[in-house]
This record gives sequence, C-alpha cells and structure tokens, in this order.
Amino acid sequence: MATVDASPYPWPYDVRIDPTKTALLIIDMQIDFCGKGGYVERMGYDLSLTARAIGPIKTLLERVRQIEGFTVIHTREGHKPDLSDLPANKRWRSRRAGAEIGSLGPKGRILVRGEPGWEIVEELSPIEGEPIIDKPGKGSFYATDLDLVLKNRGITHLILTGITTDVCVHTTMREANDRGYECLILEDCTGATDEGNHRAALKMVTMQGGVFGSVASSASVLKALERF
Repeated sequence: MATVDASPYPWPYDVRIDPTKTALLIIDMQIDFCGKGGYVERMGYDLSLTARAIGPIKTLLERVRQIEGFTVIHTREGHKPDLSDLPANKRWRSRRAGAEIGSLGPKGRILVRGEPGWEIVEELSPIEGEPIIDKPGKGSFYATDLDLVLKNRGITHLILTGITTDVCVHTTMREANDRGYECLILEDCTGATDEGNHRAALKMVTMQGGVFGSVASSASVLKALERF
C-alpha cells in the first residue's frame, strides 16, 4: 500500500496507488501562461508566480516517466486561427485585461493554436506516447476527448499540476471530481497570477472532508512512489 501525505485527507481515498490507473495531468504549461512575452506577462502579472511551477513539475515528470504504465497527459489552451471557437464574452474580457486573445504579441497571436506562445515550455515538452489535449476553454474536459482518453486507459486517479491554480486547474479538478475521478492537486506544482487566489483555491479543496480531493506537495508524491 502507498498513500500520499495530504493531511488531514490522505490520497488516494482507497489507500492504494496503482500506476496503471493513475495519470499525471500537466495543465497549460505554455509560454503564453508562464513564459516571457506571453499572455500572462502581457496582462502585467508577475510571471514568477506561474513559472515557479516548472521546476517541481519537471522533477516529478522525470520520476513518473520511469514507472511502467504511468500515464502522463498534457493540455494546451488555445483557439483556432480563425477564432471560430472563441466565445465573444471571452474575447471581450481578454481585451479588457489588456491582452486580447488573437491579437499579435511578442510570441505570435495570443492563445492561438500553432503560434509560439501556445506551445508548451521546453522544460516540460511532451515525449512520444504522452497525449496532448487541446482545449478551447478553461476546463480540460470541455469540448475535448480527455474523458475518453482516460477511460480507454483505465485511469481512475488523477494528479493535477499546472496553471493556473484558480482557473484552469481548479475547473479541471471540479470537472474530474464530478466524473468520479480521485483527484490530488499539488501545491508546489501549481501557480496563479495572484498568490492569494492560489492559496484560496487550494483551501477550497480541503473543505467538507476534501470536497474535490486532496492537496499535497510533490515531495509527498515522490516519497509514495519510491516503492515503484
């Protein structure tokens, strides 16, 4: 048996980590969200608050890749070049934030598929066999085949990492929880454009006996994975 120390709600609830039923989900670690010249920096936020997740995720990713049967899935948020999948309200609000989706920036058109800023940062580049889920919304299940990919692989447990904690990661975790997946979010492998929002998003998970799952550090996961 192996559990992750996520006091007071250890993970997983069924007290057994099975690599063949577990997926490491790396959400939106793209240049637009944590790289120079991307969407987040164009909006004027402190880039270090999202970029700080890169190192811890890389360490965990390298370990997970050594475990046979462990699934790694990456996601990217972005829109078609003609913006036909970009809702008007989302475009309007991005314009109000000072970085309109689809407009030209230092890393190409903001949050547009195929542009340099849309790509995953080099440190976390997917390797052969690791699915990439391209999504038009905040949640990774919305308008994607993520649920199908997970079910086809027999995945029941998710370790959530990426950015931002309070938006895309949290939305994905809520979607996953409603679908019956056992979720763990890692505090040092996530980040938000506001530190208060990051902390609040983590605290929400721990309410009501762990309403969405559990919160832990990557160190706790690495410790639990020592037996594999």
